[in-house]
Amino acid sequence: MKSAPRAQDVADLAMVSQSAVSRTFTPGASVSEETRRKVLAAAQKLGYRPNALARSLITRRSHIVALVMSYLENQFYPLVIEKLSQKLQSEGYHVLMFIAEIDEAADGVLAEILQYQADGVVMASARLSRTLAGSCADLGIPVVQFNRISDIGGLARHATSSVTSDNYAGGRMAAELLVARGYRRIGFLAGLEDSSTSRERERGFNDALAQAGMTVARREVGQYNFDLARAATRRLFAPGSDLDALFAANDHMAIAALDVMRHELALDVPNDVGLIGFDDVPQAAWGGYRLTTVRQEVEPMVDATVALLSEQMHGVLRARDVVVPCLLVERDTIRHA
Repeated sequence: MKSAPRAQDVADLAMVSQSAVSRTFTPGASVSEETRRKVLAAAQKLGYRPNALARSLITRRSHIVALVMSYLENQFYPLVIEKLSQKLQSEGYHVLMFIAEIDEAADGVLAEILQYQADGVVMASARLSRTLAGSCADLGIPVVQFNRISDIGGLARHATSSVTSDNYAGGRMAAELLVARGYRRIGFLAGLEDSSTSRERERGFNDALAQAGMTVARREVGQYNFDLARAATRRLFAPGSDLDALFAANDHMAIAALDVMRHELALDVPNDVGLIGFDDVPQAAWGGYRLTTVRQEVEPMVDATVALLSEQMHGVLRARDVVVPCLLVERDTIRHA
């Protein structure tokens, strides 16, 4: 059986050093175009393929980033996975996704993350516990929470970074727009009660209403779930309800609410009832919805996440919290000025 070509064989044929071969196959490494061309030509001729596992044993770096999710029902997160994977791959890293139990801390996947010797961890739509954060901190594995902040406290919190939208400001924007367009009996559809995103959006919303001399007329919890949001909408608009507007803590629930309003309750949106969501998922712009919403800027959030991971994986251990501005996107589910 013919043995597989080695990096040294490629170096000999290309008449370069073995380190030049290694740099050629390491994303982001410095190598001249002439050297790269010679190495790639030699590798193709010999049928050489770099062994990432062998390289990780030498460098003690796996170039794997663990992405922990608890659900993918929300259309916002498939977009995050796509953008985050593309950005990490351009930086020479690969994403290994783990699914945690919904509404539970992600401790159950800790052993797997450590088994794969991930260089970093991104927590998105999954709850970070003190145990997981502390274990990663002890091992020097940076953790970035995407779109949420956990109240884990202690040294573990100081070793954990976060990237979020300015959820508080987004909640304020939603309230201010509804008030400006003449809506007066405004309800709120919350996400998960223990979610920092939902709490901050609601806090900003309530503060802006209070500044206008108003309060939330009715409140229900949809738990960021489509069917639960539909049921919550039915309760919000039960017979006798006089709501004339609703702010949903994300677009997934807002779309569920819009379906109920239009197709079950025969409400005219936006004339009878105004509606605002949060995220600006692709479906929000579809012709059948045209949802007014608060946009989370996914690419700047992804860029910040990868930058935090990269600097901490390269020895900058200070954790940071990055807040990315959001943007109000007005479509057709509120009255126009």
